Amino acid sequence: MKLSELGGKEIVNLNDGGRLGIIADSDLIIDDKSGKILALLVPDRRNQLRIFSTTNDRNGIEIPWSSIRKIGNDMIIIELDEENRNKRIFTV
Repeated sequence: MKLSELGGKEIVNLNDGGRLGIIADSDLIIDDKSGKILALLVPDRRNQLRIFSTTNDRNGIEIPWSSIRKIGNDMIIIELDEENRNKRIFTV
């Protein structure tokens, strides 16, 4: 599968049915040596509504590539429990 084919897919958590975002809005962490994708950095959807924000901080969640269970036609199913989800919050 090409990276361009992932672009519009919704990211959904298998454990709680939560919709985390769209892959096109995400960044990738790639291993420099192997070229493999290590994780997705998905911005927090609630922050997208902050039009007049005074900070440049961007919050989100880091999803390890190993948490991806299925890549379908319209969505990517991940398995990330609440404990691991809270540990993987990032700020840019």
